[in-house]
Amino acid sequence: MYDQLIVVKVGTNVMKNKNNRIVRPVLQNLVSQIATLYERNIMTILVSSGSAIAGKEVIGPSKIKDKSIRRQVYSSIGQPRMMRLYYNIFHDYGINCAQVLPTKRDFQPGVHRDNMVNCYMGLLEEGVIPVANEDDTVSLTSTMFTDNDEMASLIAELVDADKLIILTDIDGVYTGNPTDEGTELIEEVTSTENLDQYIQENTKGEGEGRGGMRSKISVAQKAAKNNIPTYIANGKTENIILDIIDDEYVGTRISNDLEK
Repeated sequence: MYDQLIVVKVGTNVMKNKNNRIVRPVLQNLVSQIATLYERNIMTILVSSGSAIAGKEVIGPSKIKDKSIRRQVYSSIGQPRMMRLYYNIFHDYGINCAQVLPTKRDFQPGVHRDNMVNCYMGLLEEGVIPVANEDDTVSLTSTMFTDNDEMASLIAELVDADKLIILTDIDGVYTGNPTDEGTELIEEVTSTENLDQYIQENTKGEGEGRGGMRSKISVAQKAAKNNIPTYIANGKTENIILDIIDDEYVGTRISNDLEK
């Protein structure tokens, strides 16, 4: 059916500019790479953030005081906007895409999980690119994913992906603040290595995504333990996905200790 199956997660900070507006050329660069892989018989499941900030861009600051309800409103408005962008760009490459909006409970063993597997496999069999995002409009705080990094890793495990690629707005995991002199990129990390000393606290504002580097490393190491090589890399770098697939030494690679 296909030679490889990969999961690519793109974070909000990759697709927005400093004014917190969604930048279409970034999405075009992303889809272009997925289309190139498609021609090479490598299928992609795209996990895309951005719905909350896309909604906030439309209506501006909300009068709703409750943060959870405010996020639901932003996401409800922004999600169709994001899918319209993806649909139009994929269409330009002659590829169909589909929206999948799971909640965390869908990954629990049972009928919901089985149905989700069938949905993904059915879409892939038809040559359709699934575009997944958490269904923020119905998710309860107590049962939400930590962030889309977690959801991407669960999807990768669900479909037994060959690779998981987490795209962020820096080149990978660093030994400190990336802007500090003398800080170095860590190119290889094992699934059990403790990197707490290098991790900066998450300072993102509302709508800018919930995940930080701590979350990315955690889910990447979990996926690696399940024999899914995982990469953390800069989504704004041209052809970054293709470079990773072609085994170029870019970003940070997280692998199972048993591979060492």
